[in-house]
Amino acid sequence: MYYSPTIIQFAGFASNKTAMALSLITSGLNAVGSIVSMFFVDRYGRRRLMIISMIGIITCLIVLSIIFFRASVTAPKISPTETAFFSPNASCRAYTEAIDAGSWGCMTCLNKENHCGFCSSGINPREDGACLEMNDEVRGMCRAEKRIWYTKGCPSKVGFMAVIFLGLYIIVYSPGMGTVPWIVNSEIYPLKYRGLGGGIAAVSNWCSNLIVSETFLTLTEHLGSSGTFMLFAGFSLTGVVFIFFLVPETKGLQFEEVEKMLKKGYSPFNKKRSKSNENVVD
Repeated sequence: MYYSPTIIQFAGFASNKTAMALSLITSGLNAVGSIVSMFFVDRYGRRRLMIISMIGIITCLIVLSIIFFRASVTAPKISPTETAFFSPNASCRAYTEAIDAGSWGCMTCLNKENHCGFCSSGINPREDGACLEMNDEVRGMCRAEKRIWYTKGCPSKVGFMAVIFLGLYIIVYSPGMGTVPWIVNSEIYPLKYRGLGGGIAAVSNWCSNLIVSETFLTLTEHLGSSGTFMLFAGFSLTGVVFIFFLVPETKGLQFEEVEKMLKKGYSPFNKKRSKSNENVVD
């Protein structure tokens, strides 16, 4: 959510306006998902919604990882002819001084250490382009030739798929893991410790948000977009295992009943107890 415009630019949408417009759609999907959750959480149960949501999240993250990997290996190459089309001072210094310049592609050009941008081909944005210095003057030269200037992601045939699965990620996240954990969080603590438990959970949640928001861009620099999404898929897999084994179904139970159930000990394999819990208000 925090980096939706950046992720969309990673997918090959160079325009800031386009990236912002598409990110607003994902934000709208998040709001709609939260409303949908209100109608289904008591009908289908907290535990079921969370597990389904996590499975959807893992699937979307893995597919996004594959899409970004595909985008990186099919990214346009750097053409010496296209680069030489602009003035010598406009060429990326790291590219012109590189021993392996012939193997450079768009992704190498956009490496943060090189401080360069990719100017697409004037014929087709997905064909080989130029690696140029990243500054306003050079960007203006590129756009003056009616070319597209890229600084975060490369032109790709599969970029639109990344936007689709980013939207699907929000759709499966919002009604499940986006809202249900807060509901469960308000139901599982003993009355004596409800305030303390809720406070600790909230602090833990926002600390985790801070860690993700502060490390996401660093991870994409070192692991690439593909590796970063696969890493998050691994963390999500740990989460779904935790939910399956440790999170009980609290649908229709009074606070006192939840407390008694947790005192006795919860097991997902205790079918009799789990079934009775789910049928309390059906």
